[in-house]
Amino acid sequence: MKRDKLKEYFSVPNILSYFRLILIPVYLYTYFNARTDEDYLKAALVIAVSGLTDALDGFIARHFNQITEWGKLIDPVADKLTLASIALSLVLRFPLMGAVFVLYLAKEGYMLIMGAVMLRRGYRMDGAQWYGKVCTAVTYAVMLSLLVFPGMSRRMSNSLIGVCLAVTAMAFIGYVNFYHRVRKTRR
Repeated sequence: MKRDKLKEYFSVPNILSYFRLILIPVYLYTYFNARTDEDYLKAALVIAVSGLTDALDGFIARHFNQITEWGKLIDPVADKLTLASIALSLVLRFPLMGAVFVLYLAKEGYMLIMGAVMLRRGYRMDGAQWYGKVCTAVTYAVMLSLLVFPGMSRRMSNSLIGVCLAVTAMAFIGYVNFYHRVRKTRR
């Protein structure tokens, strides 16, 4: 392997993305073995560390000019796998999270397909749209709340999950409109 490729794969931001991937099974183990409120708080702490390293890798990549093509791929993969793992794990305690998980998979599947179509047409998307970022932030906030407050009432948890569903649906619609507009201009 060439020295430049090694440097790209093992840049500090990319190492932080690998670390986030490693935190997924750590979170799942911690969550599925949780018995007390303190145990659920530990699972939330793992997610908080993951979120912190996500913010840190982006800052380092931009500030120290360490943005790489590999990083543009591995960072969102780590984000999406983390989010999907949390959502799926929460389905056992909060059945309505199943709807969030299914909608999330539909949104991400659509974005993957449309991204591939647009890439074949020579269009490269430069990061998430603002509504995608809002969706991610709201989803993380809701899921962390469900972890930090495991004794929350069903009514409150369903209300939070409903907000998450609404924001995810709006982001999905936003991306459908975005790709529709881009496709019209790229013909």
